[in-house]
Amino acid sequence: MLMRYLKCQLLVFLFGGIVGPIFLVIGLMGLPVVGEMFFWMGLAITIIDVIAAVVWANFGAKSAAKTQALEASGVLAVGRIMGMGETGTRINDVPLVKLRLRVEGPGITPFDTEDSVLAQVTRMPILSRGTVVVLVDPATNQYQIDWTRSALISGMVPAQFTLAEDNRTYDLSGQVGPLMEIMQILKANGVPMDGTIDIRSNPVVRQQVMSVVRRAASQQGQGQAPSAPPLSQPAPPAGYPVAAPQPSVSQRLQELETLRATGAVSEAEYTAKREQILAGL
Repeated sequence: MLMRYLKCQLLVFLFGGIVGPIFLVIGLMGLPVVGEMFFWMGLAITIIDVIAAVVWANFGAKSAAKTQALEASGVLAVGRIMGMGETGTRINDVPLVKLRLRVEGPGITPFDTEDSVLAQVTRMPILSRGTVVVLVDPATNQYQIDWTRSALISGMVPAQFTLAEDNRTYDLSGQVGPLMEIMQILKANGVPMDGTIDIRSNPVVRQQVMSVVRRAASQQGQGQAPSAPPLSQPAPPAGYPVAAPQPSVSQRLQELETLRATGAVSEAEYTAKREQILAGL
């Protein structure tokens, strides 16, 4: 807790809180006329800085404790995004959006909920896929969105499994069902999700994961096997315009952010266009 507080206090100072101690030092120097004024101003600002750092550290500690509790006893569930809208609030120039979620998972009764999240550029591809991973307390239905696992099922992070016995690497990127099953196996066995995962030293977990990977690859292969030769499509006549593929939601939002940063669109045009893109999800 002490280290968390010190980090928060340092950040408070970096974002302007250092003014308080500076005024306090000037006040203690006993300069005529302004000395006493600077002292009291510096003391007030310093006290506010300390309180802000304590509150920030306490909030961070509670959030970390909640995450640890959910990781230890919570259930991995799927949150399907049923709707998303603007709240009109921006934090550090990042819009806060409201999600309507339908949460479903093993051992819990499906429930609907709402959550407000920051629509960061790195999260937009996840949100555009319409599915997130949530850790749920089955007793209270308290939950927390797990953005690391969500990036995996959205396909933002590659999910490749190399099996030496098969002399093959299987790619399950973006396959929600198999990846959720694998993540549940890893969580049940205390295997952390921190980049490359090596389970060769745990034969039981490895066997379970291998079984899921092979089954998913088999089903994927069967689903891709054509039952009949595809019919050839007639070529468009000469001079007939061919529609270009539509960019993804994340690409459109990134282009809009670029236009805004370069001043090509006004703030009102940016807001209106962003709401139009998000409304189309």
